[in-house]
Amino acid sequence: MTPQRRKPVPEPDSQLFPQCRHCVSTLGLIKMRKVVLVTGANSGIGLALCQRLLSLHAESLHLCLACRNMQRAQAARSDLLASHPAANVDLLQMDTSSISSVLIAAKEVKARYDHLDYLYLNAGIMPNPKFDVKAFFKGLFSSNVVTMFATGEGILTQTDGVTPDGLQQVFVTNLFGHFLLVRELEPVLYHPNRTSQLVWTSSSNAYRSAFNLEDIQHQKGTQPYSSSKYATDLLSLALNQHYNKQGLYSSVICPGFVMTNLTYGILPSFPAFLWTLLMPVFWLIRAFTNTFTLTPYNGSEALFWLFRQKPESLDPFAKYHSLTSVLGNNYTQPQKMDITLETSESLYMKLLQLERKMRDKLSENENSTC
Repeated sequence: MTPQRRKPVPEPDSQLFPQCRHCVSTLGLIKMRKVVLVTGANSGIGLALCQRLLSLHAESLHLCLACRNMQRAQAARSDLLASHPAANVDLLQMDTSSISSVLIAAKEVKARYDHLDYLYLNAGIMPNPKFDVKAFFKGLFSSNVVTMFATGEGILTQTDGVTPDGLQQVFVTNLFGHFLLVRELEPVLYHPNRTSQLVWTSSSNAYRSAFNLEDIQHQKGTQPYSSSKYATDLLSLALNQHYNKQGLYSSVICPGFVMTNLTYGILPSFPAFLWTLLMPVFWLIRAFTNTFTLTPYNGSEALFWLFRQKPESLDPFAKYHSLTSVLGNNYTQPQKMDITLETSESLYMKLLQLERKMRDKLSENENSTC
C-alpha cells in the first residue's frame, strides 16, 4: 500500500476564529509529543508498559490504548490518570479479530494523529488451552524440564475457533488483524526525518515445528498460539525488509513466563489461592532460568527497553527477551530467532494475498447491502 501524501492544511487564524484557539493548541501539542499506540492495553503487560512509559515520559507522550472491551479500557485509563493526572491518554475501540473493527479503528487513528511514533502490537489470545497432565509429569523427570516450565513446550494445546469473517480466531487476533492495522496506518507511520517503530509481543513458545506455510492459519493443527507467534517472528523480519527505507522498523519481544489472565486460563478450574501458593516454587525456578519474570511489570521490561533504543540499531533477526535474575533484577537480552528471509518473505506475500481477498469480500458485502 503506497502512503498518500497529505496536503498541508493551513491553521485557522485564531484572531478571526477565536473558538479554534484550543483546537490549534491541541494539534500543536500532539505534533510535538511522541504518539504511542498500544493494543491490548487494558491489562497484563500492555497496561504495565503504559504505566512505565508514563512514569518517565508523561509530559512528552500522547498515549492511545487500543482495546476490545471499552469498559475495561476506561478503567485502565482511570488508573493511569490517577497516578499521572497530567498525562494525555486516549481510548480507541478495536478488536483485532474483526476486519471491520480494525479498519474503522485505523481510520479513527489517522483522523486523530498526523504521526505515530510507536505501535505496540501486544493484543493476543490463547483460547481453550488444554493442559496435558501426563506430558507434564513425564517432563518433570526429563532433561527438558526447565524448557517445559519456561515455554509450555509439549504440555499445552488449544482448540481454535472461526470468526464471522471466516478466519481462524488465533491467527487473525494475534497476527493478521495487526498486520492489517500496520498496512492501514502506513500514512502516519511514514514521516520524513523521523523513525517510527513496530514492537510485537511474541513468545518463547514460537516454534518452527508448529508453523506451516501451506497452512498459515493453522487450521489443521493443535498449536495455533505457537504457530501465530512463530509467524509474528517471520513477519517482523519481512516488514523490516520492506519498510526500513521509509524509516519504519520492526522488533519482537518475549515477556517471559508472566502471571496474567492468559496464564490463569491455562488451568481455569485451578483455585486462585493455589496459584499464590505456587509463587515460591516459581521464584525458586529462577535459580535455573531467568525467563520466569512472573509479574506484568517485569514482563514489560523488553517493551520498555525498546522504547529507549534507536530502532535502526536493533537486530531484525533477534527477539528481545524480558529476563529477571534470582535477585529480582530486570534486564533485556537479544536471542537469535529460528527464522529465514526466504520463509518470512513467503509469509508476507501470503498475507498480502489474504488481505486483498478480505478487502474484496468486505466490498462485496457492502455493495450487497446497498
